[in-house]
Amino acid sequence: MRALLHRAAVLAVTVAVAVLGGCALAPPPKPDEIRAQALPHVAVPPAWKGTGGMPGTVADDWVATFGSAELDALVREALAYNVDLALAAGRVEQAAAFAKLAGSAIYPAINLGARGGTKDSGDGLTGVGLFLSWELDVWGRVRAEREAGRYQYESALVDAEYARQSIAGLVSRSWLIAIEARLQREIAADMVRMSEQALSLARDRLRVGLGDEYDVALAQANLETARDGARQLAFAHEQALRALEALLGRYPSGSAEVLASLPAMPGTVPVGLPSELLERRADVVAAERRVAAAFNRVEEAKAARLPRIALTASATSLSSDVFVLKDSGSVVASLGANLAAPIFNGYALQAQVEIRTAEQKLAVAEYGRVGQRAFAEVESALTAEFAAVERMRILERAVASNARALELAQIRYRVGSGDLRAVTQQSIALAVARTAVLRMAAEQRIQRVNLHVALGGGFAPLPPQAALRDDLPRAQALAKVK
Repeated sequence: MRALLHRAAVLAVTVAVAVLGGCALAPPPKPDEIRAQALPHVAVPPAWKGTGGMPGTVADDWVATFGSAELDALVREALAYNVDLALAAGRVEQAAAFAKLAGSAIYPAINLGARGGTKDSGDGLTGVGLFLSWELDVWGRVRAEREAGRYQYESALVDAEYARQSIAGLVSRSWLIAIEARLQREIAADMVRMSEQALSLARDRLRVGLGDEYDVALAQANLETARDGARQLAFAHEQALRALEALLGRYPSGSAEVLASLPAMPGTVPVGLPSELLERRADVVAAERRVAAAFNRVEEAKAARLPRIALTASATSLSSDVFVLKDSGSVVASLGANLAAPIFNGYALQAQVEIRTAEQKLAVAEYGRVGQRAFAEVESALTAEFAAVERMRILERAVASNARALELAQIRYRVGSGDLRAVTQQSIALAVARTAVLRMAAEQRIQRVNLHVALGGGFAPLPPQAALRDDLPRAQALAKVK
């Protein structure tokens, strides 16, 4: 039996190799071809139009440029526990299994069959059989299906990496917003203290006969307004902490702790060339892989309209207690082939080709959408950071001027040459200017994060979530020490 199956297998391999030798799969479109189809109206400039950045290759591990052990530990925690990343990892595993399934038909199918019985059960037939079937992939249908599965798996893998980069960006932005909210809360507390001092001064002036009830009522109203603003900012701070905790996979209790000041602004970063962006950005690469997968599905659908040829082989051994069988108890082997050709199926196969062709066009269009977004995100981040730097200079001068004006208004009020309204208005103007400076300082750093993510800056290869969880306590301890 073994010798017969060996001969059958050798014959099948020989026939298959002979048939497939002249039938190679068409390669999917190259990235340059996809870009020409997807972005026909986009003239990529030799350098970025936005001001900022410097020449050089885009660097990985951009989180480290902020020089904060706390941020590094938070990003690692998110990469270990974020639920969206767990979903992305699950999709990668699913795509890998589908890719394995898609390529399984390239191999022979071997099945074992057996049955047993007695005289009382009917024919008393017993025996065992080994059956082999192998579709000769003459037209490349099975190989195209396998290639489509492989490219789909690669797109899921790259999508997962883009998700990691995006989560790192979200954590960094949320961390900066939480620090800003904490500092805004401190400005509001200063405003409350200033309002309390103004109320105390108004009461003192009323008591010595230099003021009136109007000033006292106005100071009291301003104090309550300042207290309300402080409460709103306290709530915003709690919400910012909850948003950060949710990204970290923690319970959103609003009890997380962040630094008491914004990190120093990192120096200028290398931004590469616009022509390199589509080759580096993970989401663009994933879109390119989906175009390749769609192309192979078209090839699969086209090949499905052609005849299918399969080799078959079997070896059986049967016996019966009831009937006398010819060659009873000996091995019976067979080797053959079959052909199945579609004649008419209501245009279903042609419709399948048209569906897959439309899906390929959609994949190309999606590539264009992602590529256009990538260019826009880099240019926007460069321009926004530069604008924030310029605004910061203006607002810092405004803070200095408003602080001096408040000092003078307070002196005039104490000596009786000015009224409380001028002090109040100037206090509000100073608080608004300080708030704007803080907002711009945070915005500079947030736009730097946006720039890193838009450029496709990633990380050195990191282990799976489970391994990151094991390493997390060391990173958190280091953050506390620093």
